Amino acid sequence: MSTINYAVIGGGINGLSVARQLLIDYPDANVTLFEKESEVARHQTSHNSGVVHAGLYYAKGSLKARLCRRGVELVRDYCQTNDLPYDQCGKVVVALNKVEEERLKKLFQIALDNEVPNVRMLYGDEIKEVEPNCIGVAALHSPETAIVSYEAIAKRIAEEIRERGGKIELNSPIESIINTANGKIILTLAGGKRVATEFDYAVSCAGLQSDRLAKNSGDIDTPKIVPFFGQYFVLDDQYTHDVKGLIYPVPDPKYPFLGVHFTKRIDGKMTIGPNAFLSKGRENYDGKGFNWRDIKEYLLYPGFWRFAFRNIPAAMRESKTVFSQQNFINEATKYVPSLANMTVKPATRGIRAQAMEADGTLVDDFVIRRDGNITHIRNAPSPGATSSMAIAEYIVREVMQGKA
Repeated sequence: MSTINYAVIGGGINGLSVARQLLIDYPDANVTLFEKESEVARHQTSHNSGVVHAGLYYAKGSLKARLCRRGVELVRDYCQTNDLPYDQCGKVVVALNKVEEERLKKLFQIALDNEVPNVRMLYGDEIKEVEPNCIGVAALHSPETAIVSYEAIAKRIAEEIRERGGKIELNSPIESIINTANGKIILTLAGGKRVATEFDYAVSCAGLQSDRLAKNSGDIDTPKIVPFFGQYFVLDDQYTHDVKGLIYPVPDPKYPFLGVHFTKRIDGKMTIGPNAFLSKGRENYDGKGFNWRDIKEYLLYPGFWRFAFRNIPAAMRESKTVFSQQNFINEATKYVPSLANMTVKPATRGIRAQAMEADGTLVDDFVIRRDGNITHIRNAPSPGATSSMAIAEYIVREVMQGKA
């Protein structure tokens, strides 16, 4: 029986997790991962909050709800097995008024539906028992929400892939993945050069470039990726200990972005952020310069303009935090007034690969599509990192087997 050849495109935490899962389930297979950068985890994996989300926000029955809860277990176990830091610092989602309190109650029910462990509602002074400096009329407490370094996890997975006999080809930007008439899959590199090996199956985990690779490979045009940046600031050390864990606002149900919040990092630092505003490029992490191809692409996309015209008030609100650091601080200190005079330093931006349909709607759930023997991850926003190992199980054991 001939050996099966698998290709995985993308060296972020999702691609790495898929390659690892293939080697676990098919130890005799040839698994090759292609990454366009000189090392793995250079993009969204190393530019996120590091939160292991417990599953508070995701509609019952959605892929997000299912894979997030499974993902938490897998990430926690992986960190314990591999001696990687895992800080179960807990999280409160805080309502500042009665309108937000009603939203919070609905969120509490979602958390119960998703069987998030040990969640409870807090009122009045109960909030201070968890976060002594936090104010609000009510809060949802998730004591098992945690923080990690997804970059460290990804790099350990890369080591494990090699230990299990898999290959990682760096500096290898894949331009297309093509199903052929004989059932084999051909990969082409940037510039049109073919990869020598023909593969039996391929999985595209291209993150910020997922729509382009899918389209080049013959998949449908939509959803398209529109990049939004999220700026974080790091609190100076003297202010770090005013917050114990994570403090989040109640999300506005009309928008997927969670708003400015306090997030503890695995190195002990405390951050505030992110805002959410249109990025000048898909990989514009430093905020400098422009990528005119990226800008032109979303400006010519009718879906973007349909989204933009419907969301002018939200854009105006977010712009205040983009252009004024003090406004950013003011948003955060609504929840912790004792930090009104805090000083902060900018941290590296994250870029959200926001999938958007032609009618301007934002795609909320994970989108994973199979086209012949090619599987495309078309949308994997937060909690994509939390869910990464569960996404890998789902792709390898269900999608590639024709069960999903």
